[in-house]
Amino acid sequence: MSSEVKVPTLGESVSEATIGEWLKQPGDPVALDEPIASLETDKVSVEVPSPVAGVMGAHKVAVGETVEVGAVIATIEDGVPAAGAEPVSQRKEPEPAPAAAPPAPPADAASQTLSPAVRRAVLEHGIDPSSVQGTGRDGRLTKEDVLAAAKAKDSGAGTVLTAEAPAPAPSAPSGERREERVRMTRLRQTIARRLKSAQEEAALLTTFNDVDMSAVIEARNKYKDLFAKKHGIKLGFMSFFAKASCLALRDVPSANAYIEGEEIVYHDYVDISVAVSAPNGLVVPVVRDAHAKSFAQIELDIADFGARAHDGTLTMEDMKGGTFTISNGGVFGSLMSTPIINPPQSAVLGLHRIEDRPVVRDGQVVVRPMMYIALSYDHRLIDGREAVTTLKIIKEAIEDPTRLLIDL
Repeated sequence: MSSEVKVPTLGESVSEATIGEWLKQPGDPVALDEPIASLETDKVSVEVPSPVAGVMGAHKVAVGETVEVGAVIATIEDGVPAAGAEPVSQRKEPEPAPAAAPPAPPADAASQTLSPAVRRAVLEHGIDPSSVQGTGRDGRLTKEDVLAAAKAKDSGAGTVLTAEAPAPAPSAPSGERREERVRMTRLRQTIARRLKSAQEEAALLTTFNDVDMSAVIEARNKYKDLFAKKHGIKLGFMSFFAKASCLALRDVPSANAYIEGEEIVYHDYVDISVAVSAPNGLVVPVVRDAHAKSFAQIELDIADFGARAHDGTLTMEDMKGGTFTISNGGVFGSLMSTPIINPPQSAVLGLHRIEDRPVVRDGQVVVRPMMYIALSYDHRLIDGREAVTTLKIIKEAIEDPTRLLIDL
């Protein structure tokens, strides 16, 4: 007897997904709730758990195919593999007869886009993916490849490619030009579609300012040890900018609103979307009720989002909503940029790298740690005066953090 594996509910307004990877092959033993497949949605990757314990049955759909919520994608058979039998994915096929020409070399693991399950296994076991020969389609790494390499590493044998790994192919002749076509993930397709839509529908404009970071840096240096000891998290810059943004959005409510049809929707709360770089693209989880949270709560939320974005465990609920966005290109070395708003929001704050620059203070040229900040906004809703005022309030609060405490 077999049990059907169906696509689970993926979240509000999400009705379909793409098969990203099969984590179990026909014949593999499967435990209750063990992930058997990875689905790619418009926002996150989701693992499909097995509804029962048993043996992996047939795959009903192939990697790359689109499936709807509730669709049957596989079966789980009753029982366990026969004694002494190996799972299908582990069986060794007889050596094939020598071919007239060697097969094309598999894709270089270091250049691959790893699935969430493979990324987690690589991080957990400290394996260099470029040192492991993939056995998946087109030479891609599977979770089993990483686990086998980890087992070999733990046994003292060192990282091995695979028992049947072919000898490395000779390097390409100098000057040879190559191309590779890789299908866009659903997440990347959605990012492309939303950003293009934002450009076409909103009247985008960006205003700039610069901020003297001396006061914030001094506060961090003075209290960072006590802060970390009490709250278990480092005191970063993002919490300062989040609280400064809340201060500005209270005074300029249009920057915390959005257009819906012929109406403007205002919010008496601030849910800040924080742009986070994930292996498959940019995601924007939401720090909810940022206006009511402490510096420590904001830092803890952001750290948690960053870790889960890296290992692919963010959920739909994490990214739902948001009234304002902060994007920090400075972590990648950006000096200045024009960030694009995150629809349906009407404004986004862009942060950039801090560098020492000469500035004039009290008639004297001095060196200060400066940062350019940018506010991109939808001019249909936000006037230039309101945009400049929003950025000016943020600048003043960062340069004099006491304003954050006495609500100025």
